[in-house]
Amino acid sequence: MKFIYLTFIISLFFNLNAMAQLSIHEFKVESIDGDKIKFSDYKGKKILVVNTASQCGFTKQYAQLQELYDSLGEKLVIVGFPANNFGSQEPGSNEEIGEFCQKNYGVTFPLAAKVSVKGDDQHELFTWLCSRKNPDFGGKIRWNFEKFLLDEDGILIHRYRSGVEPMSEEIIGAL
Repeated sequence: MKFIYLTFIISLFFNLNAMAQLSIHEFKVESIDGDKIKFSDYKGKKILVVNTASQCGFTKQYAQLQELYDSLGEKLVIVGFPANNFGSQEPGSNEEIGEFCQKNYGVTFPLAAKVSVKGDDQHELFTWLCSRKNPDFGGKIRWNFEKFLLDEDGILIHRYRSGVEPMSEEIIGAL
């Protein structure tokens, strides 16, 4: 019994250690239309991951995210992750969310399928992003439209809270 327990502890240690070594390029997620988003396809570009919601006070940031994507698309990819974790502000289905984003903001950057960004059912990508050693803001996501900036090698380099707008000098300067 002790051997099994020790094997489990060693396995857990190595799994956690391996997770610490990951870049975002090792993740694949479902897209809003049921396809796959492979972050390895974005090697050589910076990546801005944003948890989004259609009925939030920050929803207008979709327009700036699209503007940023249009102006820097050759060196930046934005991936939106709709989530209903805060105030039930993303109640729609994937299809409804996609239609809303296209109709109201002309969104053409990749959108993932609706996920959970906190709690017991937190998507593994957000578990990874929130557990990374991050001098800016470690820990849990506090609200919709938090932004995670990753470098060309898929390494987290900055985290921006909801109030930092996508076209702010703070974000533009980091790109």
